[in-house]
Amino acid sequence: MAEKSPLIPKHGGYRNLKSFQVAQVVYDVTVLFCDTYVDRRSRTHDQMVQAARSGVQNIAEGSRASGTSKATEMKLTNVARASLEELRLDYEDYLRQHGLALWEWNDPRKAELIGSRPRRMEDVRGWLQWARSGGPNGPDGRDGRRTESGPAGQVPCESESLANGALGLIAVATSLLGRQLEAQAAAFEREGGFTERLYNSRRSSRDK
Repeated sequence: MAEKSPLIPKHGGYRNLKSFQVAQVVYDVTVLFCDTYVDRRSRTHDQMVQAARSGVQNIAEGSRASGTSKATEMKLTNVARASLEELRLDYEDYLRQHGLALWEWNDPRKAELIGSRPRRMEDVRGWLQWARSGGPNGPDGRDGRRTESGPAGQVPCESESLANGALGLIAVATSLLGRQLEAQAAAFEREGGFTERLYNSRRSSRDK
């Protein structure tokens, strides 16, 4: 005899989601970046921090809601992704407005951060020190980019490195959320939502 599926399945394990873990690092990086490089009284400061926070919170809320509403789970997951996309634009705007380089998607410094799979701000600080010391070219590495701290020929300034590092992590988080949405949609199509489970449970009870 097949085991009866629970009316409210296990849910709320968002801390184990890779998307949540990466989004949380993005939030910590953004708080540091904004407190250091963006005027705390400006609207941009608040918007960037709130967008990063929204990414984290909506992943968690979607996970908690999944037990009774797959539609709400998908909606909140999509809100999280949209918030991080908004944050991506803010970082790109900062780089452009300050005459700093937007690293290519396959830049080895960005790849190093993504490949290290940072779990906390301390991991990002270690990568930042490595990137500021010349990255893959060593302490004497030069990339010929213009920086805030001097003319062409110097390693990138810290704000450039941190902004590009954040962009790399945002790309990872949004990609994970995209796959998460696809999985949620497939599960909803296959299993239905709470209403369907409730109807089936009632029908099964009546049949008995």
